[in-house]
Amino acid sequence: MLIAVCGPNEATDEEVALAERLGELLARAGATVLCGGRGGAMAAVSRGAKRAGGTTIGILPGTDPREANEWIDYPICTGIGEARNAVVVASGEVVIAIGGGLGTLSEIALALKLGRPVIALRTWSLDPGLLERAGARLIEVTTAEEAAQRALELCRTARPG
Repeated sequence: MLIAVCGPNEATDEEVALAERLGELLARAGATVLCGGRGGAMAAVSRGAKRAGGTTIGILPGTDPREANEWIDYPICTGIGEARNAVVVASGEVVIAIGGGLGTLSEIALALKLGRPVIALRTWSLDPGLLERAGARLIEVTTAEEAAQRALELCRTARPG
Protein backbone atom coordinates (compact mmCIF):
# COMPACT_ATOMS: atom_id res chain seq x y z
CA MET A 1 0.00 0.00 0.00
CA LEU A 2 1.34 3.38 -1.03
CA ILE A 3 -0.48 6.25 0.65
CA ALA A 4 0.22 9.89 -0.23
CA VAL A 5 -0.03 12.40 2.59
CA CYS A 6 -0.21 16.10 1.73
CA GLY A 7 0.15 18.96 4.15
CA PRO A 8 1.71 22.40 4.50
CA ASN A 9 5.38 23.13 4.94
CA GLU A 10 4.33 25.87 7.39
CA ALA A 11 2.20 23.55 9.51
CA THR A 12 0.53 24.46 12.78
CA ASP A 13 1.29 22.49 15.94
CA GLU A 14 -2.06 20.70 15.53
CA GLU A 15 -1.26 19.75 11.91
CA VAL A 16 2.18 18.46 12.94
CA ALA A 17 0.67 16.32 15.71
CA LEU A 18 -2.01 14.91 13.37
CA ALA A 19 0.54 14.15 10.65
CA GLU A 20 2.98 12.47 13.02
CA ARG A 21 0.26 10.25 14.49
CA LEU A 22 -1.04 9.45 11.00
CA GLY A 23 2.43 8.41 9.79
CA GLU A 24 2.80 6.11 12.78
CA LEU A 25 -0.60 4.47 12.22
CA LEU A 26 -0.03 3.96 8.49
CA ALA A 27 3.41 2.44 9.00
CA ARG A 28 2.15 0.08 11.71
CA ALA A 29 -0.43 -1.17 9.21
CA GLY A 30 2.29 -1.87 6.64
CA ALA A 31 1.69 1.09 4.34
CA THR A 32 4.50 3.03 2.69
CA VAL A 33 4.13 6.77 3.28
CA LEU A 34 4.68 9.10 0.33
CA CYS A 35 4.81 12.88 0.71
CA GLY A 36 6.46 16.03 -0.61
CA GLY A 37 9.53 15.16 1.43
CA ARG A 38 10.29 18.50 3.03
CA GLY A 39 9.30 20.20 6.32
CA GLY A 40 6.17 20.84 8.35
CA ALA A 41 3.44 18.24 7.98
CA MET A 42 5.61 16.31 5.50
CA ALA A 43 8.43 15.94 8.05
CA ALA A 44 5.94 15.04 10.76
CA VAL A 45 4.25 12.23 8.79
CA SER A 46 7.68 10.90 7.84
CA ARG A 47 8.92 11.05 11.44
CA GLY A 48 5.84 9.18 12.68
CA ALA A 49 6.22 6.51 10.00
CA LYS A 50 9.92 6.00 10.76
CA ARG A 51 9.24 5.80 14.51
CA ALA A 52 6.90 2.88 13.74
CA GLY A 53 9.47 1.18 11.49
CA GLY A 54 7.86 2.23 8.21
CA THR A 55 9.20 3.21 4.80
CA THR A 56 8.99 6.76 3.46
CA ILE A 57 9.27 8.31 0.02
CA GLY A 58 9.69 12.04 -0.60
CA ILE A 59 8.85 13.60 -3.98
CA LEU A 60 11.02 16.72 -4.00
CA PRO A 61 10.47 19.88 -6.05
CA GLY A 62 14.18 20.38 -6.75
CA THR A 63 17.19 18.39 -7.86
CA ASP A 64 19.07 18.05 -4.57
CA PRO A 65 18.20 14.97 -2.48
CA ARG A 66 19.57 16.82 0.58
CA GLU A 67 16.36 18.92 0.49
CA ALA A 68 14.53 15.91 1.95
CA ASN A 69 13.76 15.81 5.64
CA GLU A 70 15.85 13.39 7.69
CA TRP A 71 13.08 10.76 7.88
CA ILE A 72 12.82 10.18 4.13
CA ASP A 73 14.18 6.82 2.98
CA TYR A 74 13.84 7.42 -0.74
CA PRO A 75 14.11 11.02 -1.97
CA ILE A 76 12.86 11.40 -5.55
CA CYS A 77 14.18 14.58 -7.17
CA THR A 78 11.94 16.02 -9.85
CA GLY A 79 13.33 19.45 -10.72
CA ILE A 80 9.79 20.57 -11.55
CA GLY A 81 8.97 22.79 -8.57
CA GLU A 82 5.36 22.88 -7.40
CA ALA A 83 4.35 20.71 -10.38
CA ARG A 84 5.72 17.85 -8.28
CA ASN A 85 2.36 17.96 -6.47
CA ALA A 86 0.89 16.06 -9.42
CA VAL A 87 3.54 13.35 -9.03
CA VAL A 88 2.80 13.03 -5.31
CA VAL A 89 -0.93 12.45 -5.77
CA ALA A 90 -0.62 10.35 -8.93
CA SER A 91 1.73 7.98 -7.07
CA GLY A 92 -0.50 7.26 -4.08
CA GLU A 93 -3.30 4.73 -4.08
CA VAL A 94 -5.12 7.04 -1.68
CA VAL A 95 -4.41 10.68 -0.79
CA ILE A 96 -4.78 12.10 2.72
CA ALA A 97 -4.78 15.90 3.00
CA ILE A 98 -3.95 17.52 6.33
CA GLY A 99 -4.23 21.20 7.07
CA GLY A 100 -4.59 24.20 4.86
CA GLY A 101 -1.76 25.37 2.68
CA LEU A 102 -2.37 26.37 -0.93
CA GLY A 103 -0.08 23.55 -2.06
CA THR A 104 -2.34 21.16 -0.15
CA LEU A 105 -5.37 22.61 -1.90
CA SER A 106 -3.70 22.06 -5.27
CA GLU A 107 -2.94 18.46 -4.33
CA ILE A 108 -6.56 17.86 -3.34
CA ALA A 109 -7.77 19.20 -6.68
CA LEU A 110 -5.20 17.22 -8.69
CA ALA A 111 -6.00 14.01 -6.81
CA LEU A 112 -9.73 14.44 -7.36
CA LYS A 113 -9.13 15.20 -11.05
CA LEU A 114 -7.10 11.96 -11.32
CA GLY A 115 -9.86 9.98 -9.63
CA ARG A 116 -7.84 9.23 -6.49
CA PRO A 117 -9.76 8.81 -3.24
CA VAL A 118 -9.09 11.86 -1.05
CA ILE A 119 -9.43 11.85 2.72
CA ALA A 120 -9.65 15.34 4.22
CA LEU A 121 -8.25 15.58 7.75
CA ARG A 122 -9.05 19.06 9.04
CA THR A 123 -8.31 20.61 5.69
CA TRP A 124 -10.11 22.67 3.05
CA SER A 125 -13.90 22.34 2.89
CA LEU A 126 -15.18 22.06 -0.64
CA ASP A 127 -18.73 22.52 -1.88
CA PRO A 128 -20.42 19.07 -1.93
CA GLY A 129 -22.65 20.07 -4.84
CA LEU A 130 -19.69 21.11 -6.97
CA LEU A 131 -17.81 17.95 -6.03
CA GLU A 132 -20.80 15.80 -6.97
CA ARG A 133 -21.21 17.61 -10.29
CA ALA A 134 -17.53 16.92 -11.00
CA GLY A 135 -17.96 13.26 -10.06
CA ALA A 136 -15.52 13.66 -7.17
CA ARG A 137 -15.80 12.62 -3.54
CA LEU A 138 -13.96 14.04 -0.57
CA ILE A 139 -14.12 11.94 2.61
CA GLU A 140 -13.98 14.25 5.62
CA VAL A 141 -12.57 12.92 8.90
CA THR A 142 -11.50 14.54 12.17
CA THR A 143 -8.85 12.22 13.65
CA ALA A 144 -5.64 10.59 12.47
CA GLU A 145 -7.09 7.23 13.47
CA GLU A 146 -10.14 7.70 11.27
CA ALA A 147 -7.99 8.93 8.36
CA ALA A 148 -5.69 5.90 8.59
CA GLN A 149 -8.59 3.47 8.90
CA ARG A 150 -10.43 4.89 5.87
CA ALA A 151 -7.24 5.01 3.76
CA LEU A 152 -6.35 1.43 4.57
CA GLU A 153 -9.90 0.25 3.81
CA LEU A 154 -9.82 2.05 0.45
CA CYS A 155 -6.47 0.46 -0.43
CA ARG A 156 -7.71 -3.00 0.49
CA THR A 157 -10.98 -2.74 -1.44
CA ALA A 158 -9.26 -1.35 -4.54
CA ARG A 159 -6.85 -4.30 -4.76
CA PRO A 160 -7.84 -7.46 -6.58
CA GLY A 161 -8.01 -10.67 -4.56
